[in-house]
Amino acid sequence: MSENKLQSYIALGKQIYDISKTREARRYYVFLLRSLRYRSRLNSLQRHFNSDPLLKEIQKLYPFVYEQPTRAFFFNKSTFDERANIVKNHLDYLADKLQPEVLKDLYQEKNLTIWDGGEIDGQHFRAVLYYEAGQRKEGMMSVVLRLDNKPLYQIIFWIAPDKKENWSMWIGAMQGPNMDDAKEIVKKITNSCHRYRTKNLILYIAQAVARILGLQKIYAVTNYGYYANNHIRTDRKLKTSFSDFWAEAGGHSTADERFDELPLVEPRKTMDEVPTRKRAVYRRRFELLDTIDAAIAESIKKMLR
Repeated sequence: MSENKLQSYIALGKQIYDISKTREARRYYVFLLRSLRYRSRLNSLQRHFNSDPLLKEIQKLYPFVYEQPTRAFFFNKSTFDERANIVKNHLDYLADKLQPEVLKDLYQEKNLTIWDGGEIDGQHFRAVLYYEAGQRKEGMMSVVLRLDNKPLYQIIFWIAPDKKENWSMWIGAMQGPNMDDAKEIVKKITNSCHRYRTKNLILYIAQAVARILGLQKIYAVTNYGYYANNHIRTDRKLKTSFSDFWAEAGGHSTADERFDELPLVEPRKTMDEVPTRKRAVYRRRFELLDTIDAAIAESIKKMLR
């Protein structure tokens, strides 16, 4: 390997890791070793990104595109080639769909509002497209429900084709609130959304985003497929069973036990299926969801090429 290439890996590693910290320094050296091991495939990825002016800018804003393939991220038992293809396919798709400035904003950790839910107890409630380096274990993009600047619920995902070449959203994680008064906040938001659960709302928004971006399928990581397999550890159990929730949301298992397939459109009960005493609530809820759909469509269409 040439001296220039080694220096490029060293420079990348120093962009990614704060080597003044012991743990980060260790990861830096591991990254260098793995980069040497996979250098031909990393070189191919670099050539791909350098061949397109927009992708060349994105890789500078987000150097983690070279770290993610080298670590056991995204889903359980993922391979280097699978992770490299995820990074490449995801950014290729977005570069083709989104306006360049929108894509650059996304990878500079800017909140791109796609629905404004108004105020709840004096706090601004909204849905945004967002991404930060701390989410890179589970994906490459996210939809987030924020209360002021605090993340309430988020779904982290990537975009890539499935085995039948259907461009798809792949959900790597769903995360709930991490705040002292979380239960009370979630209860207030649920009531303001006509008893529609907040975790259902974030999935509904993710489904809307998938449709507007032209995706054909949605797959979601199961408990078995979660990248860290944390649910089998007594000290780090998942707060939510992914598999149970996906089933509640109309999902079904696939040939790959690591992923369930979810509907692109949330199944709705007909009014005949709803008890009479609850019909007014359901009507208001469906009206709200239709409003959210329209707002997301309008917001994202402004971001498209």
